[in-house]
Amino acid sequence: MFDLAGKVVLATGANSGIGLGFLMGCAHQGADVIVWGRRAERNAEALAALKQAGAGRVHHEAVDVADEAAVVTAFASSLAALGRVDCVFANAGFSSRAASFADLTTETYHSLINVNQHGAFYTLREAARHMRDRANAGDPGGSIVVCGSLSIFYGLPGMEHYAAAKGALAAMVKGMAVELGPFGVRVNMLAPGSILTGMTDDPAVIEQLKARFAAKTPLGRMGEVADIAGPAAYLASDASRFHTGDIMVVDGGRCVYSA
Repeated sequence: MFDLAGKVVLATGANSGIGLGFLMGCAHQGADVIVWGRRAERNAEALAALKQAGAGRVHHEAVDVADEAAVVTAFASSLAALGRVDCVFANAGFSSRAASFADLTTETYHSLINVNQHGAFYTLREAARHMRDRANAGDPGGSIVVCGSLSIFYGLPGMEHYAAAKGALAAMVKGMAVELGPFGVRVNMLAPGSILTGMTDDPAVIEQLKARFAAKTPLGRMGEVADIAGPAAYLASDASRFHTGDIMVVDGGRCVYSA
């Protein structure tokens, strides 16, 4: 049901963390994979791991998604390398926190929006163009997935800029789902809870994070990158062929826990 042999999956921000976890889930099902990340050497390391996990053909592009021209060029180069793209995961982004909303600087706001929102928009637009054109040529179908956040659902002080970007993308997903549905293309958002992504290797900090989020999560633990693999395989495969316009929350129950 989740067989991805012959399907090409592209993810941005994919040489580590959630992006790599998404591609790992697809690689385990035999997908061809395309890694986009800013650092070529990290991309190459990710490709080696994906190949070992079962990926078919592999390709990478060193690209900063905040650069519109770079995104257009990289998508064309990816198509030239593997011929098509069946699933795109727009994941590239970062988070930052201000002392308060009143202290959030314009520079900090625009710096994050340029990557998290605009970068995703450039990526999603190229994916939509490709899948629409392919459908018009007689080959409909495809899956577009956007990385969301629980910040869409509840307030995070000092991170209103981050939440604004994710909220804008959640709205964009719904419009795209309606517009691209006639071409057989599904568009969904994957909203992870707190995922331990390797942003720190300090054992003490890691244990503090695990304890903090375990106390707020019904399943009793912090999320791991491997927890993204199953949802990725589902959303990239034909198993999700009637699932579109949705925000899929993968948070161990955090959103429904009121304590």
